[in-house]
Amino acid sequence: MLLALLGALLIGLSLGLLGSGGSILTVPVLVYLVGEPDKVAIAESLGIVAGISLVGALPYAVQKEVDWKSVFFFGIPGMIGTYGGAAISAYISGTTQLLIFGVVMLLAAYFMIKGKRSDLEEVKEHKRAPIWLLVGEGLIVGVLTGLVGVGGGFLIIPALVLLGGLDMRIAVGTSLFIIAAKSMMGFYKYLDVLESEHLQVNWELVGIFALIGIVGSYVGNKLSKKIPQTTLKRGFGFFLILMGIFILYTNIS
Repeated sequence: MLLALLGALLIGLSLGLLGSGGSILTVPVLVYLVGEPDKVAIAESLGIVAGISLVGALPYAVQKEVDWKSVFFFGIPGMIGTYGGAAISAYISGTTQLLIFGVVMLLAAYFMIKGKRSDLEEVKEHKRAPIWLLVGEGLIVGVLTGLVGVGGGFLIIPALVLLGGLDMRIAVGTSLFIIAAKSMMGFYKYLDVLESEHLQVNWELVGIFALIGIVGSYVGNKLSKKIPQTTLKRGFGFFLILMGIFILYTNIS
């Protein structure tokens, strides 16, 4: 259990250090360190990510660094998509979900290694793209969240910068609110999915992981000011590649 608690701390640290990507560790930690069934782990991941993201978003809201218009146009379709993705999960096996999750990890690794905050700021357009683009991506990322239990910050933040025309700091704060809303919706739907399969969430585990993750996120946010973001993202990206290959290998086998 000690390894699992350290994993929870790592989830929070990653979120605080990077602003995105940390939540993608939640499912592997729950499956491989705690031993939770795959579908239960995905559901619990959504609950944990919702709690950590909501608390992490509050300082941005207090400092007025949240674009509420983007929260609406990206977040509402994202919630609908997440609900739909969670509903679809009832018809596919947990192994298939983990295979999709492995592919998502590799995609996240690509964004971590290639994407740089400075690059996004340089190429972004300061005027907003058509609203339908933001709505469409919100829906797609939402479905992904519902299927595999990741917050999707590695996709949301670039979309908010490039399509929404937001500054990076505001994009991060906005993304956290969107992730919290989507994850809550997905978690709510998964309660029905698990009940239909005679499974249930370990509420104590969700609470402990969320609390440790919140503390880790706070510490990570403080450390992020002292460690180069580019180095962190590249290192984390290569770690995700190894994890993604491991998940694909174990579930294909």
